[in-house]
Amino acid sequence: MFNKRSEVFVDGKLFRIGRVVPVVAALILLLSAADSYADNRVMGEVQFEGASKVERDSGVWIDGQYVGYLKELKGNKKVMLLPGEHEISVRQAGLEDFVRKIVVEPGRKQTVRVAMGKSVGWETPSQIATLKLTVQPNRAAVFLDEWYVGHVGEFGGKFHSLLIAAGKHRIKIELPGYRTFETEVNLLAGQKSEVKTELVKGSIEQNDAMIKQGARQAASNPR
Repeated sequence: MFNKRSEVFVDGKLFRIGRVVPVVAALILLLSAADSYADNRVMGEVQFEGASKVERDSGVWIDGQYVGYLKELKGNKKVMLLPGEHEISVRQAGLEDFVRKIVVEPGRKQTVRVAMGKSVGWETPSQIATLKLTVQPNRAAVFLDEWYVGHVGEFGGKFHSLLIAAGKHRIKIELPGYRTFETEVNLLAGQKSEVKTELVKGSIEQNDAMIKQGARQAASNPR
C-alpha cells in the first residue's frame, strides 16, 4: 500500500505523490492557485479596440515585438504585461502607424482604442496581380517587400487574396516561435498565383528584424 502512487496535473506539470499523504495533493493545488493569483496581481492586462475592420486586422507590436493582429488579442491570447511603461505600435498597409506609450499598473486592465488615418503617398498601381496565401498558422504576419500588409487569414480561402502591383516581389511570412518563410514572386498584370506552405516551429531568435522591431509602413502597395 505504501508503494502505490498517484499522479496530479497542475498547470501542465506532473506531480507524483504517495497515497499515504493525500494532503500533499491539496497543498500542491493550493500553492499553484496562489502562484497564479499572485501572477495575476502583478501583471496588468491590455485590451484593444479598433475603429474599423482595417484596424482590427492590423498588426500589433509591443516594445518592438510582434504579438499578433489586433482582433485576436483576447481570451487565451490576451496581452498581460509587467507593470511599467510599454510602447504599442499598430501597423497596416496604406495607413499611418498608430504609436502609443502606455503605463501598465499591476492587477489593472486598460483599453487601447486604435484609429488610423490614410498614409500620405498611398498610391494604387494601374497594373495589378492577385496572390493567394494558403499558409498555416493563418495568424502569421505577412510582409510584402518589407512592408507589413496583414495576416495570412486575410489573404486565403475562396474569397480572399492579396492584390499587388505587377512585377517582382519578395514575400515573408513570420510568427514568433516559427521559422521565417521567404519566397519571391514575379507576376504579370492580371495574373493569379498562390503561395502554399506550413511554417516550421522554431525559436523566436530565428525571426528577423521585421518581426522583432517592426516593419516599415506600407505606403505604396495596395492590399
